[in-house]
Amino acid sequence: MTAAPVVGVLALQGDVREHVAALTACGALPRPVRRPAELDGLAGLVIPGGESTTIDKLARAFDLREPLVAALRAGLPAFGSCAGMIMLADRLVDAPADQQTFGGLDVTVRRNAFGRQTDSFEADLDSGWPAGGAFRAVFIRAPEVVGCGPDVEVLASVPRPDGARHVVAVRQGNLLATAFHPEMGGDPRVHAAFVALARAAG
Repeated sequence: MTAAPVVGVLALQGDVREHVAALTACGALPRPVRRPAELDGLAGLVIPGGESTTIDKLARAFDLREPLVAALRAGLPAFGSCAGMIMLADRLVDAPADQQTFGGLDVTVRRNAFGRQTDSFEADLDSGWPAGGAFRAVFIRAPEVVGCGPDVEVLASVPRPDGARHVVAVRQGNLLATAFHPEMGGDPRVHAAFVALARAAG
């Protein structure tokens, strides 16, 4: 039997417990990550939703930012949901001037693209990703991808009132990001896809 992959969950701020439960349901061994040493031996890392500016500040305060960036550059698979998508983006729109990201995804992301907390909503993804039929996605103060580099694969989008579409899920190599919160919907397919990605990379 193949050993269960150890997948970290960045545990500085945000919905850590929900990701831990989803990863466990997908056969992974979750590990909360707050210190640089806790990056050692990971098959992958989840960067959860929360407040991206707070995640940035705490990562620097815990001396975690630089080791995490180095691990991503070395090929560590990572999945960012909502604020995690922001933290994996190389470029941000409408962000505070001093905000830093971990980077790695050749995308431009707009923070709070769908409005405030009161504008939260759910929508079905019908793009064929993740496999297995429509996926009900939960959006809470969600970002969107407004620009992609040539190596970025758009996995899913949702319609806008003007008929255009918001890009809400992307992948580039070992990096996966969603604007929505798959850990909140009770459907394990996005986490299962990431665990499979981490297994393949390892």
